Amino acid sequence: VQLQASGGGLVQAGDSLRLSCAASARTFSSYAMGWFRQAPGKEREFVAAISLSGDITYYADSVKGRFTISRDNAKNTVFLQMNSLKPEDTAVYYCAASRAYTYTYLRQVNQYSFWGQGTQVTVSS
Repeated sequence: VQLQASGGGLVQAGDSLRLSCAASARTFSSYAMGWFRQAPGKEREFVAAISLSGDITYYADSVKGRFTISRDNAKNTVFLQMNSLKPEDTAVYYCAASRAYTYTYLRQVNQYSFWGQGTQVTVSS
């Protein structure tokens, strides 16, 4: 599975961005999808994940209520709508595909088999 993330940019605090991640594989609907982010000097951290059909979503506490993950299996695409952005949201955002099912596993970096190249999100104060 090849993943291509897009939609990052430079915004001000309080603004919104929508990230997209397009997958190459017809088996896209066989994977749970996740978004992670990595700030300079920090480890990659879980942001959000979504189940195969899109009916179950998980979020890190730091983004809950501000970010929304969704997917369109007909278009092999997963989205991350980010509202009320804060400077601490600044990072490179990565999409990833996993065969895992539960939050326990979907929040772990090592449960994802395929990764996109990342898209930079910068939030100025």
